[in-house]
Amino acid sequence: MEAIEISRYGPPDVIQLVDMPCPEPGTGQLRVRVIAAGVGPWDALIREGQSGIPQTLPLILGSDIAGVVDAIGAGVSGFNLGDEVYGLTNGTFTGGYAEYALASAASMARKPRSLTFIEAAGAPVVSVTAWQMLLDYAHAAAGQRVLILGGAGNVGAYAVQLARNAGLEVLATAAANDFDYVRGLGATTVMDYRQIRFEEMARTVDIVIDSIGGETRERSVAAVKSGGIVVSVVSPPMPSEIAAMAGVRSAFFFVDVTTSRLNAIAELFDGKKLVPQVGTVLPLADARVAHQMLAGAPHKRGKITLRVS
Repeated sequence: MEAIEISRYGPPDVIQLVDMPCPEPGTGQLRVRVIAAGVGPWDALIREGQSGIPQTLPLILGSDIAGVVDAIGAGVSGFNLGDEVYGLTNGTFTGGYAEYALASAASMARKPRSLTFIEAAGAPVVSVTAWQMLLDYAHAAAGQRVLILGGAGNVGAYAVQLARNAGLEVLATAAANDFDYVRGLGATTVMDYRQIRFEEMARTVDIVIDSIGGETRERSVAAVKSGGIVVSVVSPPMPSEIAAMAGVRSAFFFVDVTTSRLNAIAELFDGKKLVPQVGTVLPLADARVAHQMLAGAPHKRGKITLRVS
C-alpha cells in the first residue's frame, strides 16, 4: 500500500510517499480502507516532533480518517466488514495518511449518512474538540453568553454551531472577510480581532472557547464574568494565579475521540444541525503540499483533506 511517512522530524520536506505492506489489525482494532484523511495542525506538530506525545520513527502521519472497514481484529464488536466509518486512528494521532489504516475501534463510528467521505474525514478531531470544550468542560447551558476566539477556524466553526444549537448567545472573533460566514454559522456578534480589543467589546461572558492561544487567551480573561471559564486546547494550562486573580476558572485538555461522541455528532450532521467545513482537497501524494498549507501557504477556508482512494 502507499502511505505518507516521515523518518525524521522537520519541515514539510521530510514527508515521503512510500510503499509498505498492508497492516493486520490487532486486538481492539479495525483495518480501514481509507478513502479520505483530514490534515490538521496536530499533524504538523507531530511532523516537527513538537506534539508532546511520545512517538517512534519512522511513522505514518495522520489521524482523521473516513473509509470502509476492511478487516476486524479480535475483541471488536459493533462493526461489520464493509461498514462506512469515520474517526480517529489512535492515541498517538498517527497512521491515517495511508491506503489502509489501523484504527482503535473505540475511536471510530459509522460515518454520518449525509456526508461524503471527504466531508467526514475532516470532522472527527475538530468537531469532538469543540463538543468537549463547550459541553464537557464548560458545561454550557441555554441562555449563557459564549465568546469563541477564532470563529472561522476549524474548531471555532463547530463551536459556533454547537453553541447556537445549545441556545447560547454566541460572540466570536474573526477576520472581517469571514464575518458573513461566522454569522451564518450562528454567531450574533462578530468582532474583527485585528481592529478592536475584543475583551473590551465582549464583557461578562460566561464562557471563552479558545482556539488561538497565547496572548489572545490571556486577554480573554478580562471578558469573563466572575465564576466563568476559559477553555483552551492550544496553549498550556493557564497559570492558576492569573485565573484566580480574575475570579475565573481555566481548563486545558487533549481531545478524546470516542465512538459515543462521534455517534452524537453524526446525529447532528444527519439532522442538518451541523455543516461540515471542507477546505482544500488534495491527492495523497500531495501531503507535503498540504503541510506547506498548514505552515501558511494559500488554501481555502476549512479543513484540508487528502483524497486517498
